[in-house]
Amino acid sequence: MTKGILGRKIGMTQLFSETGELVPVTVIQAEPNVVMQKRTLENDGYEALQIGFADAKESRTNKASKGHAEKANTAPKRYVREIRNAKLDEYEVGQEISVDVFQAGDKIDVTGTSKGKGFQGAIKRHNQQRGPSSHGSHFHRSAGSMGMAADPARVFKGKKLPGQMGSEQVTIQNLEVVNVDAEKNLLLVKGNVPGAKKSFVKITSAIKAD
Repeated sequence: MTKGILGRKIGMTQLFSETGELVPVTVIQAEPNVVMQKRTLENDGYEALQIGFADAKESRTNKASKGHAEKANTAPKRYVREIRNAKLDEYEVGQEISVDVFQAGDKIDVTGTSKGKGFQGAIKRHNQQRGPSSHGSHFHRSAGSMGMAADPARVFKGKKLPGQMGSEQVTIQNLEVVNVDAEKNLLLVKGNVPGAKKSFVKITSAIKAD
């Protein structure tokens, strides 16, 4: 069954393993999450555990979110997500979930919002190769051929072109938990995770773990 928790990306640092290997890690602060609601087949058509993280400002909450949070005896949350395939019997509405649901060595998937890069060209956005720099070439950093001129005389759907890059949901799979600090509510994950510093992330059990 799937375990999960929500947190905030603090930044990156590095640790030395027992064998002396230098391990780059991402630090995720995961204060105790609150179970906001349990989705059931009878009421919702699917099963999931809804959890919330980080209290929202009073000025940014409406009556509906306040009423929803009151059922769990907590304050409205800024970041609310659902964990599918969780053992609903082990949780109660209003219960707190801390980082010790994970242990060092666990495989996890981390979902976050990638850094927004704004409007970028085809080379940066799609890793395309640039054209010649000299000998009269007029093709340097453009997207290249748009398609046939005679037939079909249009640009095919899916053509890789310049445009908005980043600021989209990204999931990195099969990351490893290096260390869990329950006292400071910190989770140290090997490698990098999506998003900028202070951005919210969702950590779940790896769906493709061995």
